[in-house]
Amino acid sequence: MTGCIMGVLSLPMSAQGIFNEMSFSADKTVFRLNSPYKTTLRIYKDGEGGKPMKTVKMKSNGDGVWEAVVKGNLNGLFYTFDTGNGECPGLFAKAVGVNGNRGAVVNMPSTDPEGWNEDRRPALASPADLVIYELHHRDFSIDPSSGLGNKGKFLALTDPKAIEYLKRLGVNAIHILPSFDYASVDETRLDTPQYNWGYDPKNYNVPEGSYSTDPYSPTVRIKEFKQMVQALHRAGIRVILDVVYNHTFDIKNSNFQRVNPDYYYRKTADGKYSDGSGCGNETASEKALMREYMLESVKYWVNEYHIDGFRFDLMGVHDIVTMNDIRAAVDHIDPSIYIYGEGWSAGSCAYPTDKLAMKANTRQLNGIGAFCDDMRDALRGPFSDDHKGGFLAGMPDMEESLKFGIVGAISHPQIDMTRVNYSKEAWTNSPTQMVSYVSCHDDLCLTDRLRSSIPGITEDELIRLDLLAQTAVLTSQGVPFILCGEEMLRDKKGVHNSFKSPDSINHLDWNNLKRYPQVFDYYSGLIALRKSHPAFRLANADLVRKHLSFLDAPKGVVAFSLNDNAGGDSWRDIIVILNANKQPTDINVPEGEYTVVVDNGKVDVNGLGSITGQKATVGGQQAMVIYRK
Repeated sequence: MTGCIMGVLSLPMSAQGIFNEMSFSADKTVFRLNSPYKTTLRIYKDGEGGKPMKTVKMKSNGDGVWEAVVKGNLNGLFYTFDTGNGECPGLFAKAVGVNGNRGAVVNMPSTDPEGWNEDRRPALASPADLVIYELHHRDFSIDPSSGLGNKGKFLALTDPKAIEYLKRLGVNAIHILPSFDYASVDETRLDTPQYNWGYDPKNYNVPEGSYSTDPYSPTVRIKEFKQMVQALHRAGIRVILDVVYNHTFDIKNSNFQRVNPDYYYRKTADGKYSDGSGCGNETASEKALMREYMLESVKYWVNEYHIDGFRFDLMGVHDIVTMNDIRAAVDHIDPSIYIYGEGWSAGSCAYPTDKLAMKANTRQLNGIGAFCDDMRDALRGPFSDDHKGGFLAGMPDMEESLKFGIVGAISHPQIDMTRVNYSKEAWTNSPTQMVSYVSCHDDLCLTDRLRSSIPGITEDELIRLDLLAQTAVLTSQGVPFILCGEEMLRDKKGVHNSFKSPDSINHLDWNNLKRYPQVFDYYSGLIALRKSHPAFRLANADLVRKHLSFLDAPKGVVAFSLNDNAGGDSWRDIIVILNANKQPTDINVPEGEYTVVVDNGKVDVNGLGSITGQKATVGGQQAMVIYRK
């Protein structure tokens, strides 16, 4: 790799060498830092406070990398680099002390739980087979009603009750919100209520200390994260990490800025920091060292922590070349690792839009997915106005956008793109590049959105529409994605952006499983339906065009057929009807004898009854799925 930084000569070192900042052995530790400034190394006994045990002036190797070899066994000690811009743990610390201000010297194999070398990611034939469950560690387990041990911690997901619950629901991938070391929670005050989603990066390659049982011990957070992954893998559940390379918590105090000021950030033509992230800065993925940093970081999480996928926050801030390089690098390790992200930015970026990994450019991304806001907003209404509804609220002209999501955002002869809400042309090469969803963490959850957009909605109506929405998501040809707790009818008290709201807003109330058992049963039934029949998981655009066709339907109804033994399914013809109208609606279907598997708020893959003839009647604000052999 070569690159030029602030007058420093090109760097012929491998990226692995540049970002391997601490190499431990029992008799010595080698420290390196890539910086244009003279660098001092300091060794400390503890992760915070106290004076340095040793101060070492690092030597330049002539290629912009500073190096120091410290003899003796430093295991358990801490270190910082000082380039004259303030002390920091470097860019690629793999272990840190409390609050991540100092790096830690750790013998990484000692952090492996028993059996870690035998850990394997669960088999996955296609991303279409995934059912992704987005989860925040505190939300999932913090409430006393969860009955889980280690509430709010990585280890909560190792609890047999949590594992059994996830298996019963049927999801096979957990998308964990940012779990790297982030800046907004003070790990020295965990007895004081604090909450954040974690989209404020500090150390990208170390697990977050507040989710461990001991943030002061560098090895505990690492081992417990691995234990979490191991437990989920044993249950057949993949782990997807939410990564936030598009910005840092701030500029002045970031490790990037302290090591190499202004290199890792984009600036506008007038010299101001660009803010495509909406967080005060945006990183420059197109620059050689930032690109290599992202590549090495992703590979590190895959190799060290056995991560199975990545969700890129504001992926539209990153350039297309970098994202494709990451995909290629991951393919060399395991091509089943799924990569997807938000195909947008939070503001304009100081880089040409046609070169960014925006949703509209997804066809230039090789095997990388993006969230489908076309489908999301068609179902529930626009992100920009919580009070406006969509298909679920009976708003007109939402059908075409919903149909576009159902086919996986591919080109399809029955989709009139002039009537789709945001996209005027297909933006995927394959349906597996589209993530289908109706809600996620950074918005109103589904129940709150329904209450906001449909004044006076009754509880019965809310449940019907909630189930209808997820039927669309889980029978679409994309990769389905649901927010943790939707299956128990969670709410967030109407808070749209709950990133730092207290647990009382964000927590799951597990008592809802007793209040609304039919909701959980429907969700788990839909997931089982999807997993049982390959017609819902065709994963190829030509197959979708061949086998999926839309039926004539009145306003407020979308109906489609999966025919001709789609996907080699034992069910020859499957018909899905989504009725947002309040009254029951008749749909003409090809004549035959059909088995009903979804109707009247219930799902049973073994059958709920049968209908014969050329007409199917679906209840108001409900879905129906029927098939004939």
